[in-house]
Amino acid sequence: MKLFNNIYKNKTVIVTGHTGFKGSWLSLWLVILGAKVIGISKNVPTKPSHFNVINLKKKIKHLTLDICNFKKLSNQFKKHNPDFIFHLAAQSLVKKSYLETLKTWNTNTIGTLNILESLKKLKKKTYVILITSDKSYKNIEISRGYKETDLLGGKDPYSASKGAAEFAIQSYINSFFSGKKNNIFIVVARAGNVIGGGDWSNDRIIPDCIKSYSKKKTVIIRNPNSTRPWQHVLEVVYGYLTLGSKLFKSQNLHGEVFNFGPNKKSNYKVIFLLKKIKKYWPNFKWEVKKTKKDVFESKLLKLNSNKAKKILNWQSKMSIDQSAKLVADWYNFFYKRKIKNFYKFSEDQIYSYIRKFK
Repeated sequence: MKLFNNIYKNKTVIVTGHTGFKGSWLSLWLVILGAKVIGISKNVPTKPSHFNVINLKKKIKHLTLDICNFKKLSNQFKKHNPDFIFHLAAQSLVKKSYLETLKTWNTNTIGTLNILESLKKLKKKTYVILITSDKSYKNIEISRGYKETDLLGGKDPYSASKGAAEFAIQSYINSFFSGKKNNIFIVVARAGNVIGGGDWSNDRIIPDCIKSYSKKKTVIIRNPNSTRPWQHVLEVVYGYLTLGSKLFKSQNLHGEVFNFGPNKKSNYKVIFLLKKIKKYWPNFKWEVKKTKKDVFESKLLKLNSNKAKKILNWQSKMSIDQSAKLVADWYNFFYKRKIKNFYKFSEDQIYSYIRKFK
């Protein structure tokens, strides 16, 4: 695959959170690229999971490890001496952050600090892509889209913990990884709501509908008019891989932050997205019902990705229709058991996405 000029081929790549939704798709793509992938996660977060369905454990080195355990994490970094690190491990749900607040702060903020501290002990050049969130921004519901230079903040524990992690990242870059002899090169990626096959996370619109469908129930939609920057998981993963390859070629990107969001006109309401998926999966059902709000939830969240487009030559390739079809196809095949080899099916979806670049 020439998309990244063989930069990842035969490289040792650590992916934290590799058992999660985005992490498993990233790890799969890295395997396709010929990388030696070492995954670090404390568990498989959902059942089913994309990680288990495609049997990714057979293709990579799978380590069960909590990033909050600094000693064990640091030892694995020293042992494997990676060329690249993609850090995705996180507690990623807003609602859960209210219920498990301390765990959210420990994972998202202290866990990131443990990653940064572990980097100090690496001796060779290492390229590090730290994944945070669009919710790192102080959300004042503006429609122009947040730029990388906008204020960070967060009203809920999840957003605040991600914002705090970003402050820690910049502190370490300036305090420990800025000298002439520095061999650690770090960039930050912020992305928003991703959709795609193999996601069974709680409190996310598509997985909630999918799980209800599997139980022959109708899911309740509480905020049908909320607007989100929906994009397929492969768009975001392609952004992460592009950022890593550009950092490898140009270390001047060290310390930079990049947004990876859909095109400006691709922010859609929840109800619009659901109707698009139903177009390709008629049995997809939901019911709109107003419920009492028990936690704060933003209505509008939008990213400006002009910097990624200009510097990385990255931009979204898929329309909302194309994204919805990929999502519907994946789950349709899974629940109707039309195929046995889901590793190949997910692999084929990556290849179909790559063909858009020709």
